[in-house]
Amino acid sequence: MAQNIKLKILGTEYPMAVTSEEMEYAMRTAADEINKKYDTYDSKYPGKPQLDKLVLVTLNETVNRIACQMKMEALGAEASSLKDEIESYLKAVAPQV
Repeated sequence: MAQNIKLKILGTEYPMAVTSEEMEYAMRTAADEINKKYDTYDSKYPGKPQLDKLVLVTLNETVNRIACQMKMEALGAEASSLKDEIESYLKAVAPQV
């Protein structure tokens, strides 16, 4: 069952529906991260419009997500390769029944 929560991002409250405690935690953490990153850009670029700083937050988060996806793909390929090596090793040392 969905639970209604409110997230505060840049001073504005947004009503959201969550279906689990994990999702609530993820959404609240995301809102906190957005606010922190925005504050960082706000102090670096005080004269820039809010939209420009939000674009920088979005760009930063998207680049991080893509980098994580690429790393996960590389780790998945490495895990698959290691699995194949282990299976080959076990076939070589284990007597065939």
